[in-house]
Amino acid sequence: MDRIVAFYDRGVALAAGRIPEAVALLLLRVALAGVFWRSGQTKLLEGGFLQIDPSQYDLFASEFSGLPLDPAIAVPITVFAEHVFPMLLLLGIATRFSAGALLVMTLVIQFFVFPDAWWPVHSLWAAMAAILIVRGGGLFSLDAVAARLRR
Repeated sequence: MDRIVAFYDRGVALAAGRIPEAVALLLLRVALAGVFWRSGQTKLLEGGFLQIDPSQYDLFASEFSGLPLDPAIAVPITVFAEHVFPMLLLLGIATRFSAGALLVMTLVIQFFVFPDAWWPVHSLWAAMAAILIVRGGGLFSLDAVAARLRR
């Protein structure tokens, strides 16, 4: 039994190292960014550079009518957020802030757009954002580079 516990302890120590944590946080950043980036891409005209598809205004007025914002305001804000914050997450710039912004977006979607989607979709997005808010971008982020340069 002591051998099993010792083997387990070595495995935990290895997994808790700086490099494995950095890899896990990088994968987490990519996963959360991917969700919102892909959603943002569905709101753009194909072939245009950040040109909002006009049909999105009608969609927000009808399907997402629970939002407390006028579609003329909500659509551009959403498109901006779904592109800028995922890009910042990928690079690991302002990771905690970007994850916080995506957590707020997740909660807005949960409460005003798709209230039945907490389990399993929005709870996973919220958990991913919460981990990034608490732990930051990790060793493989520009936040870490900036922190080293400040020291």
